Amino acid sequence: MHPQTLRQYDRLGLVSPKRTRGRGRRYSVHDIDLLREVQRLSQEEGINLAGIKRILDLQRDLDAARQENERLQRRVAAEHRVFAAGPGGEVSELRRGRRPERREVGALVVWRPER
Repeated sequence: MHPQTLRQYDRLGLVSPKRTRGRGRRYSVHDIDLLREVQRLSQEEGINLAGIKRILDLQRDLDAARQENERLQRRVAAEHRVFAAGPGGEVSELRRGRRPERREVGALVVWRPER
């Protein structure tokens, strides 16, 4: 790629390479893969740079959401939660190792996430 193209991508925030002390750009393998994807989207798909930036931002957001979802699923899988249902149908969560008061409970349910 032409150096001016790299500078423009850096200015637009499409790629953010590391810098040397002299402010020179140093591209990682990830940065190079990203540059290739930007070039592909631009040349093969005909997407403008604003559209490419939006696509990359959405991909980053999706990756972050997937990681958060996986983290939460691991957390839920590690905990079995216990709920008590009252005679009126109201449901309340109980602390682990605690029994509900007999007059309040119609049913006791241990919730386990689906695997």
